[in-house]
Amino acid sequence: MSEASKYIVRRFLPADTESFYAAVRESIDELAYWMPWCSKDYAFSDAENWITATIDLWSNNTEYPLGIFDASTGAVIGGTGINHINRAYRIGNIGYWVSSPYTGQGVARFAAHQAALLGFSELGLTRLEIVVLTHNIASQRVAMSLGAKLECEARNRLYFQGAPHDALVYSLVPGDVS
Repeated sequence: MSEASKYIVRRFLPADTESFYAAVRESIDELAYWMPWCSKDYAFSDAENWITATIDLWSNNTEYPLGIFDASTGAVIGGTGINHINRAYRIGNIGYWVSSPYTGQGVARFAAHQAALLGFSELGLTRLEIVVLTHNIASQRVAMSLGAKLECEARNRLYFQGAPHDALVYSLVPGDVS
């Protein structure tokens, strides 16, 4: 079965709230470490607020959060999307996370590829960056598997767990993604 038939990447809907919350809670230990929006006390109301925010962000054309769904069950298994958009320079950032039971299965690569297609084809961006902490090996592998070019190690590029940290900056341009 191909990745395209196993996973769906689309906008979040209000009906996805419960499934989103379940995906976050089942991965809370990993997510609370990596994601600034997640904490050990992540509540259902946080999921409700996020789903509402995703709809508003799309409506305002400021960011483009996407859910990753198991095609057979419809369950949320992660998230991706494009944020930190600079329209003057036609650049943006791709982010992604995958629920713990689905890691190591190509889900993040598939979803980030779908986000890149959105960025280049629908949003008209000409550059997408993936900015990864230097010790986040899994995210580095996703970036490399997409064909993203490692451009530099940027000092104090990400604020992580209360302090600035160096990060690797990868880039994609339209010719990198088919």
